[in-house]
Amino acid sequence: MENEVIYEEREEIGIITLNRPEKRNALSKSMLSQLADILHKIADERRVKVAIIKGAGKCFSSGHDLKEVLNSDLHDAEETFENIKRVMIAIREAPQPVIAQVHGYALAAGCQLVAACDLAVASEETKFALSGINVGLFCFTPTVFVSRNISAKRAFEMAFTGEMITAQEALEWGLVNKVVPKEKLEEETMALAKKLARHSLSVLETGKKFFYRQLDLDWENALEYATKTIILWSQTEEVKKGIMAFLEKK
Repeated sequence: MENEVIYEEREEIGIITLNRPEKRNALSKSMLSQLADILHKIADERRVKVAIIKGAGKCFSSGHDLKEVLNSDLHDAEETFENIKRVMIAIREAPQPVIAQVHGYALAAGCQLVAACDLAVASEETKFALSGINVGLFCFTPTVFVSRNISAKRAFEMAFTGEMITAQEALEWGLVNKVVPKEKLEEETMALAKKLARHSLSVLETGKKFFYRQLDLDWENALEYATKTIILWSQTEEVKKGIMAFLEKK
């Protein structure tokens, strides 16, 4: 189906809208394919410095399209879940920071999408859940990303109870960065995106790559990696120009 994902650019910010409001933005196979393609296009073209993912209608995303999953065969299931894997990798490998703008519900794979984004802003009424267990389909892939945002015991609780948590709980647990009134959600998300977009794409890209790489290392190897990276980066023309401009202004 066409236009299940809409993309637009506002200056240096790319805005991706999940566009199945009548289905609570359930993540169909075709929607996930379109989303992955758009993320790859943003990364390849490098025209924007930040990307925002949001949902049309009453919620961010209710998760996978369960009717589609129910009627799928092994080949269909493979395509669906390989597509969401493509989305997760595309978010992580994109040079741009990706912000989730979350409202309504972010359930199962929708919650996974929030957790996979680099930053997340949620409206006060938003509910989050790893709800797959409630229909017998444990949230295997969503748990990978949620458990890397919040503590192991909190992630276990979400995955094994399937119960919803509030936006405030999501904030306290570390799943989102900020909770705001619904009427200010777009404004606050754009404000955060603009803060990031003040910086060059090259420094955002280098910093994002470094950030996730060092998380996988013990502190000694992380420090060694950081030291080598900052030595090389400190000698670039961009850094030298930036330092000179700062010193002259000061």
